[in-house]
Amino acid sequence: MTRVLVVTAHPDDVDFGSAGTIAAFTAAGVAVTYCIVTNGDAGGSDRSMPRAEVAALRQDEQRAAAAVVGVHDVRFLGHPDGMVQVTLELRRDISRVIRQVRPERVITQSPERNWDFIFASHPDHLAAGEAAVCAVYPDARNPFAHPELLQAEGLEPWTVPELWIMGPGGQGAGVAVDTTTTLERKVSALMCHKSQMPDPEGVAKLIRGSGTTLGEQAGLPAGSTAEMFRVTRIP
Repeated sequence: MTRVLVVTAHPDDVDFGSAGTIAAFTAAGVAVTYCIVTNGDAGGSDRSMPRAEVAALRQDEQRAAAAVVGVHDVRFLGHPDGMVQVTLELRRDISRVIRQVRPERVITQSPERNWDFIFASHPDHLAAGEAAVCAVYPDARNPFAHPELLQAEGLEPWTVPELWIMGPGGQGAGVAVDTTTTLERKVSALMCHKSQMPDPEGVAKLIRGSGTTLGEQAGLPAGSTAEMFRVTRIP
């Protein structure tokens, strides 16, 4: 594996869901690209700050967080934050990035609502995950899907061999990635999102605790941490 694409709805989603795993990938020489569906303009709670400034700030924060875990290719599709729907336009936009990057693995959010942890099931998360799954199969691999990608842009179809679903929807199935050596880089990446962190110490404590719990669930040695994913391998 040499190339991974991560598709999420908002700036900071990837850092909550899989930054420890991403840090492990980049340390092993894997090239990782982030595809962020929204511009992030609905984030934060400062009503005095113009939304365009919020979007620019959050994108800068995401680039900084990406660099902490070794990612330097961050792409924003620019869809309005809080309004993501599974449209053909969004499927095309993600398919375009897949054909450009040609990843061997796509990581995205769960399109399934989690009733035990509703915060993970923001409507944008569900829509971004569903659109990414549709882009992986069948859109990006089909030369007749979104024909403008091939005819006007010269982007050849690409078949993604593996799809990884991160977050609560991925727990209990598939693959556990040991993040013991990369957990603090994950925490540092999250701390880059200052506009979204009214309680950074609380967030750091939560991330360390949940990582330890997942490490225990994965059967790793005591004190280890993990991130878990539901994995689908695609012929």
